[in-house]
Amino acid sequence: MYKFIKLASDGDVAILTLNRPEVLNAWHAPMRKEIGDAMVKLNADSKIRAIIMTGAGDRAFSAGQDLNETKTFNPDRAAEWIEEWRTMYSAIRALDKPLVAALNGVAAGSAFQVALLTDVRVGHAGSRMGQPEINSGIASTLGPWLMMEMLGLSRTVELTLTGRMMEGKECHEIGLIHYLVKAQEVMTKSLEVAKQLAAKPPVAMRLDKRRFREVTQAGFDDALDAGIRLQRESYGTGEPQAEMKKFLAAREARRSAAR
Repeated sequence: MYKFIKLASDGDVAILTLNRPEVLNAWHAPMRKEIGDAMVKLNADSKIRAIIMTGAGDRAFSAGQDLNETKTFNPDRAAEWIEEWRTMYSAIRALDKPLVAALNGVAAGSAFQVALLTDVRVGHAGSRMGQPEINSGIASTLGPWLMMEMLGLSRTVELTLTGRMMEGKECHEIGLIHYLVKAQEVMTKSLEVAKQLAAKPPVAMRLDKRRFREVTQAGFDDALDAGIRLQRESYGTGEPQAEMKKFLAAREARRSAAR
């Protein structure tokens, strides 16, 4: 049914696996559409009481945006891109069921943002997370808003402007990873947590999730609206396209040298 994600279940827990391991599960428009569609369907499935999201392979939850998609955007396409994100993010936020992130590796940029939209995060020491968009010339709006809600202004500014990636231990210490376990135990712990959440009274779970949406909706909408405005301006200058092409060329050179 799906090409870029895989769905499985363990009793009343659904497991959604991001499935583009050849590009570290980086997403493009077709993958984002599949994720949004799956979230809507899982939310409507009465047999499912909790969901786990993870990545294929052992290197990445997701590397975030596939730069091969965005390197040629113009301002209008950049605005459409943000609306595509709004659709996917909204499908995640609309879940009445708990969502656990099994962080089996790197979660960068938009994947970091998706991880922060989940309810509980399980990772290991190598689960690197961060907001490196600035290194590719991409302005950030949703990521800083999410980090502001969780970390405060000072650390959000530092992480956004440096684009540095945090190691799993730091993520755990500041509360972004709730359970830090050995790499081989990430899925086992995620299933344990998801089963515990699945056993909670479903009406209370649904209403609690709804209330969290209500208290954050204005900030979410503002961040996406700002994203459209800022990406139009940014892509109009040509800077993101140029920076992404340089980044991809440097990455290819490193790969060629390693062969």
